[in-house]
Amino acid sequence: MIKLVQNELLKLVSKKKLIVITLIIIALISMFTYAQLKQAERTMERYNTSDWRTTIELQIADTKDRLNSNRVTSEERRQQLEVRIQQQQYYLDHDINPLEPGAPSFMRGFLESAVHMLLPLLIMIIAADLVSSEHSLGTVKLLLTRPVKRWKILLSKYITLVLAVSLVLFIFGFFSFFISGFVFGYSGWSAPVIMGFQASDGILHTANVILVSQWQYLLMAFGLAWFVTLVVGTLSFMLSVIIRSTAAGMGIMLALLISGTILSGMVSDWETAKYLFMVNMNLTQYLTGLTPPIEGMSLLFSFTVLLVWGIAAIFISFTTFIRRDVF
Repeated sequence: MIKLVQNELLKLVSKKKLIVITLIIIALISMFTYAQLKQAERTMERYNTSDWRTTIELQIADTKDRLNSNRVTSEERRQQLEVRIQQQQYYLDHDINPLEPGAPSFMRGFLESAVHMLLPLLIMIIAADLVSSEHSLGTVKLLLTRPVKRWKILLSKYITLVLAVSLVLFIFGFFSFFISGFVFGYSGWSAPVIMGFQASDGILHTANVILVSQWQYLLMAFGLAWFVTLVVGTLSFMLSVIIRSTAAGMGIMLALLISGTILSGMVSDWETAKYLFMVNMNLTQYLTGLTPPIEGMSLLFSFTVLLVWGIAAIFISFTTFIRRDVF
């Protein structure tokens, strides 16, 4: 099995996809770092202060003005703004700076933005052709004529996928810290982060709020991001087995991921949609207290839904690969 995995890793490295993914990550992190720097400068110019408490108070006042005006017509959006006000007021009441500068803070924000779209897209590039490329290159017959059981061959490819997911997350975290640290500094690992906010109907519940260090929060957030990315990679892996076409598999997965982003903002009244994997991918929202897309969703619920989808995809992949005839 070890030799099979080594062989698959050599194939992966030879395709140079990891290099492309690394370059994409570096480019995006650089752009987001620059954008966040400019945003911080504009915020300081707008409020004419560098004191975080004054900035939060002025942001609360601005949000209240928006709520009192006619600019916010969606009831769902109004509830989100009301929850934001309550969260910011909680920071003030407990003297916790949510605007703490530093590379760890950038990593947290960038990861929360990337967990439900960017990271899944990156791993999809790898997973979509792990099996289908064998068909397109005509090497599948040669692969299956070896004196190795089919399930071992597919398992070696899946283990390679798991290792690739772990490597992509490491690359993401390393360059997020390294690049943003040049601009914002490398301190802030022990800065306090509030977890446990729960929002429903525009009301923020703080009974289960806990305070953790930023490094603890990042460990949890990266763990959830790893799980989400692995599930998406597993589904792409399944399509690679079933469809045999890399382009078709990537197209289907891309359409599903984009539809998930759209659905998350539109399905508040569609109860059944909460069982779709695309709607449950933003697991870090439960750490920060964002309002879930559908009332009643929780971290345990979304984790379970993704787990079921992942297990089903693995079962379908192995069943199809073992039983299918190769022409």
